[in-house]
Amino acid sequence: MSQYYNGSEVWDAASMLDGNSEDEDITVTGASLGDFVQASFSLDLAGLQLTAAVTAADTVTTTLTNNTGGTIDLASGTLYVRVTKRAALSS
Repeated sequence: MSQYYNGSEVWDAASMLDGNSEDEDITVTGASLGDFVQASFSLDLAGLQLTAAVTAADTVTTTLTNNTGGTIDLASGTLYVRVTKRAALSS
């Protein structure tokens, strides 16, 4: 059975020029390096790409990247992450 940990926070990312990105850390107690992460945002991302990874114990770093060809300024919304524990490998 999979084990999940969730986290969320309100995020108002800065206005982003084409080619720029912005990181945001979320505390997710129980997250470990190598776990799987899904991220979502409560608003339309307007073509921006949202990625996430566990970067330290209990910390998920999300990255919003703009490769749209223009400047995008999202309104404040809620950033959600779900961490799925990786299965232990048996030898």
